[in-house]
Amino acid sequence: MKLLKKVLKRKTTWFVFLIVIAFIYLNNSSLLAQKRENQPFLLAHRGVAQTFKMKDIQNDTCTAERIYKPQHNFLENTIPSMEAAFEDGADMVELDVHITKDNQFAVFHDWTVDCRTNGKGVTRDYTMAELKKLDIGYGYTADGGKTYPFRGKGVNLMPSLNEVMEHFPHQAFLIHVKSNDPKEGRQLAKYLSQFSKKRLKNITVYGGDEPIDSLKKEMPNLKVMSKATMKDCLIPYIATGWTGYVPKACENTELHIPEKIGPFLWGWPSRFLNRMDDVDTRTIIVGGNGSEFSTGFDSIQDLKRLPDGYSGGIWTNRIDKIGDYYKTNEE
Repeated sequence: MKLLKKVLKRKTTWFVFLIVIAFIYLNNSSLLAQKRENQPFLLAHRGVAQTFKMKDIQNDTCTAERIYKPQHNFLENTIPSMEAAFEDGADMVELDVHITKDNQFAVFHDWTVDCRTNGKGVTRDYTMAELKKLDIGYGYTADGGKTYPFRGKGVNLMPSLNEVMEHFPHQAFLIHVKSNDPKEGRQLAKYLSQFSKKRLKNITVYGGDEPIDSLKKEMPNLKVMSKATMKDCLIPYIATGWTGYVPKACENTELHIPEKIGPFLWGWPSRFLNRMDDVDTRTIIVGGNGSEFSTGFDSIQDLKRLPDGYSGGIWTNRIDKIGDYYKTNEE
């Protein structure tokens, strides 16, 4: 009798275990997920930009000094480059902002102007009018300094954030706050607060933990992202997501998921994307494991690494190539 009870208990344990495993599989398998028919959401990093050799890149590397031979005449973070990006099929353009001496937001990538321009120092030492006098194409070279193909062509091309917003009243932007100054977050919130709820639906802000936290306190309904918001969402999701539960910290935000991390998230890709869509959160896949510098999906070959049927967001440095590919396939 005791032996029979042991056998029954063991069988019951195994049965419960199998039920749990079956539940986890069925609840997280993308094969059984609601079918996603839409094309991927394309996020153009810095608009249409000159690309550069990624090997051994550091935060202070002057990337203008290591560009590939130019295939187009656009310079990053300019209104012409953004226009071209949207024409090429971008759903959203990422841009970088810095505060200026006269408390405007300049759209420019680097912390200093030394690398790309004929100026010296940090952006906040200049007024917006002074920054416009700089030649933002001055430092670009593809041959180690033998030639400078954009020198003299970048004067008056650095826009303010206000100019961008006025020029593109309906398009979507991902604004990157480059500092970690909480005051800058509050100042950006003050600027963005003038826009309608409808306009702000197309604006997302990301950057350092401190400015994003201060901005979110001022504008709790604005979609934002930082390392802290990513952790607040994904750590509890990894713990409980197998049940289908989505933590509140995952609501109304943006997630940049490295392609090598994605497979470790419950329901990746389609179930995960559906769950995030349900809580108004945008998911963008980026290249590599998250430690690489601005790695994106920049060629047709890169797109082959995407999960089958992937229809979430894609980070790209070459919207001129990727956008054309999706336009062609859509037709």
